[in-house]
Amino acid sequence: MSIPTNAGGESASPTTGENGGESTSTPDDHSWPQADEPADERPSQPAQSTQPEQSAQSEPVTPVGQRQQRSSPEQAQQANHSQQTQRVPYSQEWQSQHPHSGGASHVSRASHAPPSQSSQSSQPSQPSSPQRRYESPPRPPQHPVEQSPAPQQPVERQSPGPDAWPHRSPAPPRPQPSAVPPAGRQAWPQRIGPDGTGEQQAVPSGGPTHGGPAHGAPAAHGRQRPQGVEGHHGPARPLGAPDTGTQAVVPADAHASEPATPTDPPDHESSAAGDGGRPRRRRLLVAVSVGVVLLLAAGVTLALPPVSNRLGLPWAPNAPLADPPEPRDVRLALSGASASGAAPTPQGVAAAIDGLASDSDLGELHGSVVDPATGQVLWERGADTPATPASTTKVLVSAAALLALDHDMRLPTRVVEGAEPGTVVLVGGGDVTLSSLPPGEESIFPGAAHLDDLVAQVKEATGGAVERVELDLSAYTGPETGAGWASDDVPSTFMVKVQPAMLDGGRTDPKNKASMGQSDPAGNLAEEFAERLGAEVGGETKAPENATVLGEVWSAPVDELVRHTLVESDNLLGEVLARQVAAAEDREGSFDGGAAATLDVLRRHGVDVSDVVLHDGSGLSPRNSVPASTLTQVIQLAAADDDGGVKQLDEVTAKLRPLLIGMPVAGGSGTLAPRYDEEASESGRGWVRAKTGTLSGVHTLAGVVLTEDDRVLAFALMSDGKDQNKARAALDRIAAALRGCGCR
Repeated sequence: MSIPTNAGGESASPTTGENGGESTSTPDDHSWPQADEPADERPSQPAQSTQPEQSAQSEPVTPVGQRQQRSSPEQAQQANHSQQTQRVPYSQEWQSQHPHSGGASHVSRASHAPPSQSSQSSQPSQPSSPQRRYESPPRPPQHPVEQSPAPQQPVERQSPGPDAWPHRSPAPPRPQPSAVPPAGRQAWPQRIGPDGTGEQQAVPSGGPTHGGPAHGAPAAHGRQRPQGVEGHHGPARPLGAPDTGTQAVVPADAHASEPATPTDPPDHESSAAGDGGRPRRRRLLVAVSVGVVLLLAAGVTLALPPVSNRLGLPWAPNAPLADPPEPRDVRLALSGASASGAAPTPQGVAAAIDGLASDSDLGELHGSVVDPATGQVLWERGADTPATPASTTKVLVSAAALLALDHDMRLPTRVVEGAEPGTVVLVGGGDVTLSSLPPGEESIFPGAAHLDDLVAQVKEATGGAVERVELDLSAYTGPETGAGWASDDVPSTFMVKVQPAMLDGGRTDPKNKASMGQSDPAGNLAEEFAERLGAEVGGETKAPENATVLGEVWSAPVDELVRHTLVESDNLLGEVLARQVAAAEDREGSFDGGAAATLDVLRRHGVDVSDVVLHDGSGLSPRNSVPASTLTQVIQLAAADDDGGVKQLDEVTAKLRPLLIGMPVAGGSGTLAPRYDEEASESGRGWVRAKTGTLSGVHTLAGVVLTEDDRVLAFALMSDGKDQNKARAALDRIAAALRGCGCR
């Protein structure tokens, strides 16, 4: 094995390390700086050499903090010549001293030197520093090159230029991008010795998985900063180690068979680990910022009145200012008139309403005001003169129904066996509220029965063997429209033919009371019923006597039908109630039978009906004629005091009480809901309950009002004003005046 020589011709003998590898001399302070640091930032180290003189290749090294003395020109020229002819790159020198630091450290840059240079013998290297972990055998002393002595003065150290290395081996090829070490990794892992000093070795990228490059890979270029000065990294050399100025050449295959020793991570690893905390801190800051923004957004959202109100938060604008009051018992019934309030006088009532009753918008006014508690007439004008009542006719019919019928009575719709097998007969019993909607859905008639229930009963009774459906409408007789009705009254949005069986009151929309009526409501029911049974529709017939009942459904109770009749002013139900009264009085179920039965019942219960003329039960006929005093008398009976003292009156009053409950409330329900919205009538809102009546040139209002002195007054007002809206408003002002007066 050929050994290069130094300037003096002495050979450098390799030393044997602890693991049998060859150890080279200690690197000097003239190593090339790294590419990422300027040469003038390299700290100087004190030269602690055991030789009396330095080699020609070495420079005097001053302790840290002192500057070197400037050398003479001859000395600088001689040192430069020695560097050009004898200098071996630092990586080769360091690798030869650390044979066990990794696979790449066994290969010197000298393996790439020209043959002429590598064949020279080098001067024996000086003994290793006693501070090193791996001691080498003593080497023969060097013969220093003679040089003129130079005073120890500080000099500015400069990096040698490219011309100072005439025999420099060519640089290894640049690594490909794929061989670049990953981010955060350094090419100089560090090995820490027992004495606390560190050593580093070049680890090119792309090496084997154990951390070092493959044998034969070129050593890393560049000059390393000396280890041992705080803040710098590079090959570790203890301060004061001698600088021999020579490097031993290690052949490329000298340690090919020796396994590479894993190295400890360099100082850059800890630095990179420290820098890795910055992204984590940034992510933490971003997360905290996002959390703060979300909290602020949530706070702003919860502060919005719509959100806080809906969630019932304490700061909501509509949050209750105090605890809710204790629940109180509510009586769902009107109390009778009480005599505890101040009794009104005729003079007081006249003073309150005489001027309003003279309004020209009313035309000719007929009216009466009565105190139900005493029966005293407080005011009247043409009260005994019959006038067209319009829909206030329903007050008389409803009163007769409440007096003649059981309040819990329900109207049936039955299906019985027909005269022939496979035939069924649908028998109308007066229930015109039967619903076409599925069970669970409600039409305009609360509590109505459902056709689907009737169909289910018939299917269960017959096993589905129904081929034909026939109708029995014999419960009603006579014409299906009333005397004096206009030709366009039937069908219309307020009336249909009066028949004892139909769906949804004959309306085309079961949920819209203002929808158009059907031309043949009973026929529509038969078709719908037959379709759901899978049968065909037959004609009208009369059910056989004592026929088997296959199915049966019932309407709401009579008192509920009365209430709906009055509140919604339902014309069809008015006719139905009149016919039910006729049936109870053994009269035929017709317009005439219903009218006669109504008067019979009222007369029997003390109502003066001597001047009353009725042609229907709905009030659609303009031929009806009723005095205002008769209407007032019926309402007075319904509102009479419980302590009236007359036994018969008490019984009548108890039966007629639902009449008051069913009347519309001013500004609140039924036909009075859109009224009492003027300033002059606004005081009557909620205090007036009355039945309305309207025909062309006919405007009526009959009901009760509670005065400010807690006194109930019964009244009836009948006008023939030309303008409907103005006449209605004038009637409302009179009723509101009764509310506001003490009338004493």
